Amino acid sequence: MKKLLSLVFAIAFAIGSFGVDRAHTLKVYNWADYIDEDVLNKFPAWYKAMTGEEVEVIYQTFDINESMLTEIEVGHEDYDVICPSEYIIERMLKANLLKKINKDIIPEDMRFFDNVAPFVVNMFQQMSKTENVSDYTVGYMWGTTGFIYNPKFVNREDLRSWGAILDPKFEGKIYMKDAFRDVYSVIVLYAYRDEIAKGLVTRAELVENITPERIQRVEDILTAAKDNIAGWEVDFGKEEMTKGKTWMNLSWSGDAMWAIDEAAEMGINLEYIVPEEGSNVWFDGWCIPKYAKNEKAASWFINYMCIPENAIKNMDYIGYVSVIATPEVSEWVDDDEEWEDTQDLSYFFGPEAVAVHANPVLYPDKSIIERCALMHDAGDMNEDLVKMWNRVKGDNLSPVMVGIIIVVVLGIVIFAVLQVLNNRRQQQLQRKRKSKNR
Repeated sequence: MKKLLSLVFAIAFAIGSFGVDRAHTLKVYNWADYIDEDVLNKFPAWYKAMTGEEVEVIYQTFDINESMLTEIEVGHEDYDVICPSEYIIERMLKANLLKKINKDIIPEDMRFFDNVAPFVVNMFQQMSKTENVSDYTVGYMWGTTGFIYNPKFVNREDLRSWGAILDPKFEGKIYMKDAFRDVYSVIVLYAYRDEIAKGLVTRAELVENITPERIQRVEDILTAAKDNIAGWEVDFGKEEMTKGKTWMNLSWSGDAMWAIDEAAEMGINLEYIVPEEGSNVWFDGWCIPKYAKNEKAASWFINYMCIPENAIKNMDYIGYVSVIATPEVSEWVDDDEEWEDTQDLSYFFGPEAVAVHANPVLYPDKSIIERCALMHDAGDMNEDLVKMWNRVKGDNLSPVMVGIIIVVVLGIVIFAVLQVLNNRRQQQLQRKRKSKNR
């Protein structure tokens, strides 16, 4: 199968690359709707002003990390810049699928890489014990995982624990993110809450070191919550929340902010909370993959994305939080007219930012971040996690889904029976015709 995929990707690459001047072409592979178009479109002119060289940007998007990784790992696709999530960055580092960002070609007074918050740099370094991770990747956006909820139906106090997914009063009212790593990483904190409280284990250790026992504990909790789960979603959960069709959704902070803004336009109030047991803190970052052809333009592009003005434009456009932590960004974030309460953001912007009037969904208080851990690549335990997830989802068919399946199965059976009867009727007619001809 791998050989076949390699051949397919090789042919696609050959066709797609024919006639392309790769020395003056930058191929960027990013998530959909994850960059301000104005920022992207202005890069060629900025690059020429910096280097005197022309460059054309070929911009493509992907939907999931794994499909992007397969194109590079199996297909040897020659993207110059990619934007994977932290666990994929970690996996690519281990598999030697990343090149170092060539920061030395950029004059010191034009290097914007250092605008990344030290908090983010330190979190990224947890991805490797042998490499300087900042040589291979520069952060882009980040956030947390929590509950989006409708306060019309749900009391905030009820969601201070991930154990809310087990509460009988939420039967059929919870949408769960169909992302096994994210869900595992937060539910394992609930499963081991007593051990964490006693100092027997840390959140970081729980999230990083996946064991059969820990998987089993998480599976038991998710299985026990099956009557409460209305469905497993990748993207539609936030839309269901904006329509007031469900009560709560385990989701990412960026999606939560989108849902809150969209719902407000329809007169629906939504809120977001990170339970007290803690959460995962996730990151996406820019990298240069192994088979890149234009490392120079790639390095300049990553540097360009670290300019504060561009970070602000991207945040404003996509609704997620940039890793850039300069005074310009801090000033843009601080808005006492919109946000009455303040957040301690000293972990991100430095010691002066202990009381910032910031959006608490996008910029969580220091007390929340101290309860969060970085999500890691599952490594050899990945298959076990996938099997657990399939078992849980297979046992979690809601009544609506069961009804749909029954209707579909009955439809197939009825169709098959009608086909059989029709074939028999046709055979009988043919026999009658033959009899008459004789």
